This record gives sequence, structure tokens and C-alpha cells, in this order.
Amino acid sequence: MKLDIATIVGIIIGVGSLVYAFTLEGGTIGSLLGVSAALIVFGGTIGATITSYSLEDIKKVPALLVKAFKDEKENYMEIIKYFTYLAQKARSEGLLSLESEIESEEINKFDPILKECLELVVDGSDMELIKTTMENKIYMEDMQAKKEAGIFEAAGGYAPTMGIIGTVMGLVHVLSSISEPEKLGPAIAMAFIATLYGVSSANLFWLPIAQKLKNKAKIKTTERELILEGSLSLQAGENPRILERKLLTFITNDKRGTITEKGRVELNEEIGR
Repeated sequence: MKLDIATIVGIIIGVGSLVYAFTLEGGTIGSLLGVSAALIVFGGTIGATITSYSLEDIKKVPALLVKAFKDEKENYMEIIKYFTYLAQKARSEGLLSLESEIESEEINKFDPILKECLELVVDGSDMELIKTTMENKIYMEDMQAKKEAGIFEAAGGYAPTMGIIGTVMGLVHVLSSISEPEKLGPAIAMAFIATLYGVSSANLFWLPIAQKLKNKAKIKTTERELILEGSLSLQAGENPRILERKLLTFITNDKRGTITEKGRVELNEEIGR
């Protein structure tokens, strides 16, 4: 699995900057460590988050973390090239010739929705039926992705509050030992470690991971919308060049590149056609 360097570097820079800045003022790394504060903040945050979601949702957290740290490139240009090829084939051999593509290895490189769309196109389904069915599917997939990102967003909301609770609990303990003034300073400092853990974990881990998952979901939704538009264009029998230009509107100019005739030939050779 190729890791997303931006995610790793971002977390390292964020945590490293806080620790380094603290040591610059004469602090020690050891003074930032507090087992009880960590238990209150992280245990409380995890517990509150589990309470907010079903067990089935929580079971997805390990896979979502892997997804957040996995490097996934946008697949827009490859999708456009593939649809251009499909349009060329359909124009010369007819829509039924695309049936062989449904079980091909090439189609497995893309989102499963492409295979579903192509099946509907080959079956001669009505364009409105394809559009409605796939739009509903895309919408539900997008809502599910947002719900999954919401798990980390919720944790980011609970963590600072848990930090405050930990600090209050620490201060209660401090005040109970007020008869020993020499111990007040270190005890108060340790009490505020919980607030530090809560606020920093929310803003350096939970919320950034939630945003990363949302960004990945947006890319995936755009890919699916691109696939749907390409499928509708195939069903309508549009000219391959017109289809290509239409699909290119889904991406920005700096990411388009140029799909030349040579590029199409190379693509056809790669997929053994």
C-alpha cells in the first residue's frame, strides 16, 4: 500500500511544532506526559464516539484510518480515455459489442458503478432509468462516506470537552491537597495537560482525518458522476470526440493533459484490443 505522504507529514509537522515550541521555552518532553490525562481524554473521546454510532459503524474505523493514510490518485483522465475507447467501439460495432467489456479485466480498474452502468447501457435500458438509478446510488454512497467521516468529526468535537473535564478533575484533586503548597504548582500544571491533549488531538488528528476522508469522498463522487455522464453519452450514441469534450469539463485545465490519437492507440494496446 502506497502511503499518503501529505497526511503523515502534516501530522508530524503539527505535533513536532508544538513539542519543539514547548521545549524552546525551557519545558521538557517528560512534563507533557500524563497517563491519567491521556486516559480521561482519549478514553472519554472514544467512549463518547462509540455511544454516538452503531457498532457496525465503529467496526469500520480501522479501515477508514487505512483509507485516510492511503495514497489514492484521481482517476479522471483514465476514465475519459476508457469512455472514448468505448464510444469508438460502439460507433463502429454497435452497443452490443460492449458486452465483452463487462467481464474484462480493464473495467475492474475503475469504480464498480462503471460496470453497472455499462450493463444497463448494453441491456438497452431507458436513459432516464439509468440516470435516476445511478444518481440515487451515487447520492447514497456519498451520504455513507460523509457519515463515516462524521465519526472522526464527532471525536474532534468531544476531545476538547474531555480535556476540560480532565482539567477540572485534576484541579479538584489539587484543591483537596491545598495544605501542601509546595505541590500545588506541579499538580496544577499536570491538570492542564488534559486540556492540551484534548485540544491538540482534535485539531491535529481527529478533525484533519475527517476532512481527509471528506476530500477523498468528493473525488470519488466526481468520478462516479463522470462515469454516469459517459454512460448516458454512450447510450445516446454520441460522437467519441463530442463525448470526450463533454467529459473533460469535469476536470480543471491543468489536469486535462492532451488525449491525442497516439494516446488512444497506446491505451488500446495496453488493454489488448
